[in-house]
Amino acid sequence: MSSLFDAIQEAHQILRPQVRITPLDYSPLLSQHTGCEVYLKCDHLQHTGSFKFRGASNKLRLLSEEQRQRGVIAASTGNHGQGVALAAKLLGVEATIYAPEQAAAIKLDAIRALGGKIELVAGDALNAELAGAKAAQEQGKAYISPYNDEQVIAGQGTCGMEIVEQQPNLDAVFVSVGGGGYIAGIATVLKKLSPNTRIIACWPANATSMYSNLLAGEIYEVEEQETLSDGTAGGVETGAITFPLCQKLIDDKVLVTEEEIRQAMQLIARSDRWMIEGAAGVALAAALQQAPQWQGKKVAVVLCGKNIVLEKYLKAVS
Repeated sequence: MSSLFDAIQEAHQILRPQVRITPLDYSPLLSQHTGCEVYLKCDHLQHTGSFKFRGASNKLRLLSEEQRQRGVIAASTGNHGQGVALAAKLLGVEATIYAPEQAAAIKLDAIRALGGKIELVAGDALNAELAGAKAAQEQGKAYISPYNDEQVIAGQGTCGMEIVEQQPNLDAVFVSVGGGGYIAGIATVLKKLSPNTRIIACWPANATSMYSNLLAGEIYEVEEQETLSDGTAGGVETGAITFPLCQKLIDDKVLVTEEEIRQAMQLIARSDRWMIEGAAGVALAAALQQAPQWQGKKVAVVLCGKNIVLEKYLKAVS
């Protein structure tokens, strides 16, 4: 764990100014609404509109010159693909992103606009991941996992370093969880530098892969339903390094309904004028749900991204 912390600390120093330090803003209206002192970690203001640029930048930084010349491959329908495409572009590295055919056109356009090449794959996101990993192996290119990679996790952990520097005495931090890389990085920092801060992991009740795996004490395939939080949906890879990290670092687990996610997205648009994606709505929904336990306490809600198709957003908040 200390080696991961050291890697995060190094990334925190070296990745600037390429990786933005995003604000941790006090929200007067959300604080009034909840009875807590609410701070919003605005990682939706990171380049590409999501935290994923942090991990991608750190991974690309640490590749050898030979690996950079060969190019990199990732699989994504959105945030991870955009993060990898931009990080690669800034280093003059060719990035190919494997994506399922049914991925939203606007998200694929964003990846292309950032210099990424798209390879469409029949089937779902898992098919795209398998195809991407296979192509990387065959072509001798680095495959950049969205979470199952310590260097990616170290990049995501730079968010935790910022939180501690911006507000050192937080009572709790709410983070939405997919593959677990983001919360693993953030929590590694907080456990070391702010050990009294509770790490609260948040999931949509419709997509509980890591949550269910943690309850079972093992990784297995969990059947998921459709959710507004598509950024956290999907299974956990067998042998994922995030699993033991999440087991060790998470203090509390919270599930939220689709209606709670919708209400949270609507509320923050009113209170703070932020348009956020469903995954960010999950963390806020959990904080709203748990607010009675944190009266008068300082809590941070990590807003992980804002990349949501407009029509989907308008439907969610209307």
